[in-house]
Amino acid sequence: MSAPTGDIGLIGLAVMGQNLILNMNDKGFTVVAYNRTTSKVDHFLANEAKGTKIQGAHSLEELVSKLKKPRKIILLVKAGQAVDDFISHLEPLLEKGDIIIDGGNSHYPDSIRRTKELEAKGLLFVGSGVSGGEEGARYGPSLMPGGSPAAWPAIKEIFQKTAAQVNGEPCCDWVGETGAGHYVKMVHNGIEYGDMQLIAEAYDILKRGLGSTEDEIAEIFTQWNKGVLDSFLIEITSNILKFKDDDGQALVTKILDKAGQKGTGKWTAINALDAGIPVTLIGEAVFARCLSALKDERIRASKVIAGPQKEEFKGDKKQFIDDLEQALYASKIISYTQGFMLMRQTAGELGWNLNYAGIAQMWRGGCIIKSVFLGDITAAYQKNPKLESLLFDDFFNKAVHKAQPGWRRIAAQAALWGIPTPAFSTALAFFDGYRSEIVPANILQAQRDYFGAHTFRVLPGKENAKLKAGEDIHINWTGRGGNVSASTYLA
Repeated sequence: MSAPTGDIGLIGLAVMGQNLILNMNDKGFTVVAYNRTTSKVDHFLANEAKGTKIQGAHSLEELVSKLKKPRKIILLVKAGQAVDDFISHLEPLLEKGDIIIDGGNSHYPDSIRRTKELEAKGLLFVGSGVSGGEEGARYGPSLMPGGSPAAWPAIKEIFQKTAAQVNGEPCCDWVGETGAGHYVKMVHNGIEYGDMQLIAEAYDILKRGLGSTEDEIAEIFTQWNKGVLDSFLIEITSNILKFKDDDGQALVTKILDKAGQKGTGKWTAINALDAGIPVTLIGEAVFARCLSALKDERIRASKVIAGPQKEEFKGDKKQFIDDLEQALYASKIISYTQGFMLMRQTAGELGWNLNYAGIAQMWRGGCIIKSVFLGDITAAYQKNPKLESLLFDDFFNKAVHKAQPGWRRIAAQAALWGIPTPAFSTALAFFDGYRSEIVPANILQAQRDYFGAHTFRVLPGKENAKLKAGEDIHINWTGRGGNVSASTYLA
């Protein structure tokens, strides 16, 4: 039998799998393709893969036999049980040091578990986020690998050459241990929810507030795409708004306003609640999709609940559009600030060594949230890898301060018009809360102690004989309560 020539194997020949194989083939790697329905393998080899070095396999045994050691196998199958099933079938066929890579949208706790289980058996596991959709997979995705660090040297060249390139730098680097790769992909998707919601709100303000047409809004977005908002999502939104149906109307005006979701944004919001980190913008973006799903109820509500009388805008339209651009930019800064705060918190809890500059760089190309803006985040973390918050970086600090007047005017005007802006509004609320030395949580703590004896702590400099620094204090507020306190809960 001839020596194996396959550099890497891939299981799962749906669109993403096929495109990733063709991409790796273009970069000079020999890929062995396998699918549980083996007729798909034959069809792929006879059509899309015809004339390439791509090899096929009709069984897992054949797949493994065609791979050079250490064997590297990517799974691009449905997240959940299917991944575990393939891993259990592969395990007895592999040898120590072989690598299983899950490139699906797996929940990061599953990747933590799989890393530990496979390492205990002498195998290596990589859970890798893959972003960029069909086109990214074909021509250069953003790849976010994490898991067994020993696997990285063996897959580094394949991953970095297959990934998108920005200014000669690959949009792929090692993210961190166990579930870090899928965790970072989850946060990426949460940020994507936020970016999309902000753009949708900007569209709503321009359409319902200014009365602009889809063509006019498309032109505004095209102009924005030449400045600080230069990004994939702004670009495609402009293209979407220009797209006409057969009758000449903008197709987007015919699309039912009920948004779907696959769950990654929800996972991010749940993780933020569990971690006690105020990732408010992504949370509001998820809830906005939930509200959109209540279409029938909203139709009934629109007939019985009145908002403000809509008045024609009499101000300076150009200034308003400039304000909206700044509001979108500032809100986006807040969303990424929150996302990186969440990653930092989770990394601390799980002992991951996340490379924040590297993560921003991975997102600069190939993925859905790619933008010029991410180059500025990369620079901020390169300058200070331990940066506590993007708002402490000079560049972003100045950008937010410059945007502030327009941001406030937009939030106020939208409220006066009765146009919902959950993402814009929560971004501004977070900004104002974050920059406040004192917030009204003293009232909350007093209420909690009053009705539930949950205790409070005293402000430094306000101590006295009864109020001692550093102690959990319970006060008998009514004269009727006792002096026994409940256990404290600190967020």
